[in-house]
Amino acid sequence: MADTDQRVAIVGCGIIGRTHADTIAARPDATVTALVDSDADARAALAARLKEAGHPEPGQYDDLAGALSESDVTLVAICTPSGTHAALAEEALEAKKHVVIEKPLDVELIRARRLGAAASRAANHGVVTSVISQHRFDAGSAQVKQAIDAGRFGQLTSAVATVAWWRSDEYYASAGWRGTWAQDGGGALMNQGVHTVDLLLWFMGRPVSIYAQAIRAAHQAIEVEDTVVATITFENGAVGTLHATTAAFPGGRTRVSVHGTEGGAELEDDLLARFNADGVKDDQSIDAGPPGGHKAQYDDILAAIANGEQPGITVQHAIDALATVKAVYIASTLQRPVKFVDVLEGRYDDVDVSRGIGLPPA
Repeated sequence: MADTDQRVAIVGCGIIGRTHADTIAARPDATVTALVDSDADARAALAARLKEAGHPEPGQYDDLAGALSESDVTLVAICTPSGTHAALAEEALEAKKHVVIEKPLDVELIRARRLGAAASRAANHGVVTSVISQHRFDAGSAQVKQAIDAGRFGQLTSAVATVAWWRSDEYYASAGWRGTWAQDGGGALMNQGVHTVDLLLWFMGRPVSIYAQAIRAAHQAIEVEDTVVATITFENGAVGTLHATTAAFPGGRTRVSVHGTEGGAELEDDLLARFNADGVKDDQSIDAGPPGGHKAQYDDILAAIANGEQPGITVQHAIDALATVKAVYIASTLQRPVKFVDVLEGRYDDVDVSRGIGLPPA
């Protein structure tokens, strides 16, 4: 391993931790050197997985403090339950380590804002902090964004985003944190839909106001919503609808469509399904390509570290996505539209959003 290679600690050795570990293990410029998890079996299983694939066996630690004090890691990947993300990221930043956080940034805006300030201070010293938003790196998403920025769709008028998935009761019961406000931070929107929220903001810009209704339609054993619908107005004058559910058996597709006066596009399951631009009907300039995934975002993150730059996805991008999700929950709770900037700046921090998740009509 070269001196410039990143030595990575994976914090959280569950499903998403394995994704990060596999992504890093496939790179020539980074190595997993530490695994952190209070579950000894989980970290041992991931260590064995890496070793069997021909990689050096990483050290194993019960907590991040142990890994930071006893190993020479340079980058920390946070892959734990959502409600623990910000605190662990701050701990890593205090140790002057680069940080990658799996989505969402956290489940509470108060912690997210504090982390944002810590990340800004760290950036002044060349420390990189990024949050996984890998679908911005999909080829189709990038083509849509480039067209928007170039004005090829004309005036943007509307957008529609939907995540229609199915999650069984067994899924929610398989881990104690799933479906809880404290650790999952929400349901279909916070967990499954946050990537789609991020794409919607990337394409359409900052929201102005949000109105929403969130319900538990099919999973009464959880605390959070399994279905939500919201309407959003954006600073550019366009409007959008946002829908997310884990109560759509047997599981449907994820779609994001953008519409304008000179064209538009639709992404379906991360691939570009339709593209019209420059006032031309049936434009053939579709080059969907394969999804970029975590690999493409790690390309961006490690290049930023190597070049002394900041990554394409910053903590502030993730704060905006989190604030949008929280605004949906707040609007459902209060049963009225809320201003995005008021949510972002903390004017609704005292609202108990758990009261806003209703049951479907009898």
